Amino acid sequence: MYNWQHKEWPRFTYKAERLHEIAILFAQELGLVNGLVLGLNEELKQETVLEILISEAIKTSEIEGEYMSREDVMSSIKNNLGIKPTIIVKDKRVSGVAKLMLEVNQDIHQHLNLEKILSWHKILMEYDPKINAGEWRKGTEPMQVVSGAYGREVVHYEAPPSENVPAEMESFMDWYHNSELPVKDHLSKALLKSAIAHLYFESIHPFEDGNGRIGRALAEFTLSQGLKSPALLSMSKTIEQDKNKYYDQLKFAQKTLDITDWLNYFAEMILEAQKDAKELIQFTLKKAKFFDQYAQQLNERQLKVIQRMLESGANGFEGGMTAKKYISITKISKATATRDLQELHEWGIFTPEGAGRSVRYKLVL
Repeated sequence: MYNWQHKEWPRFTYKAERLHEIAILFAQELGLVNGLVLGLNEELKQETVLEILISEAIKTSEIEGEYMSREDVMSSIKNNLGIKPTIIVKDKRVSGVAKLMLEVNQDIHQHLNLEKILSWHKILMEYDPKINAGEWRKGTEPMQVVSGAYGREVVHYEAPPSENVPAEMESFMDWYHNSELPVKDHLSKALLKSAIAHLYFESIHPFEDGNGRIGRALAEFTLSQGLKSPALLSMSKTIEQDKNKYYDQLKFAQKTLDITDWLNYFAEMILEAQKDAKELIQFTLKKAKFFDQYAQQLNERQLKVIQRMLESGANGFEGGMTAKKYISITKISKATATRDLQELHEWGIFTPEGAGRSVRYKLVL
């Protein structure tokens, strides 16, 4: 029996004690993030927002098993923002998800309605001619979430019949704008409403495809409206780090109207996402200080390599920098690459790991 089959649907019940505790921790992290952002100039603020949008676009697709080039996603977002001359992005999926991230980020002060949700879906799915983009699902076949090989499928969830979707979404919108949430402070309310909105939407599963990506975008939109400013975090990045837990929690929550465990999981996930965003901003500040200190000292080749390494984010360049990678990036001789790397080591910019031909370098910020 699924949640929507219960007689009391969609009257969710829950206990909010743990939610209040998480909201206090979230408030502390949010304060630190806001303080760090105040210390950024406009260029660094733009870079931070870009990194978060890129991460969300990539990770929300990875959760669904779709993998996109970071360079394509970055180019598509920059194209839409008009930051650089237009770059042709061949992967049409990238264009859809990048536009969706920007649309949601820019819409947070607007009134949410069904037309807005349909427009998000049209933006996301317009690349796929097999999908009725911007329309609720239709047909008599059950909408099931399944996994496993053909003939041995496991049904994790079955959504309400397609004929019920328009009425269900009307009820969702009524809840979104008129529900009285039993918490007093605005942070607890923002966390609570975001968690319920995501679960409620995913339970209706109103589209043929793209429900997960639209549902996560909706959760971030709801959180941002509760905070009264764009949420500087990537939920999808945090979810993707343990997506099995996310699906397990969602599956359990979709079989009951008591969603206490779901609320606690979701709020803790947002807290972790905010901590991750704090680390990203700190990383951005470290990069700025690094270039202030070394930009005049580095030659053009060294600068190009370090910028390429830093594009990989706070987790660093996978596998470190090797002479072979250095030559590939700069198109120079092995002798010149070895000399450049030695200089970077002597200056304390690179630290070596291993020895001989297997030596690789980590960047020290």
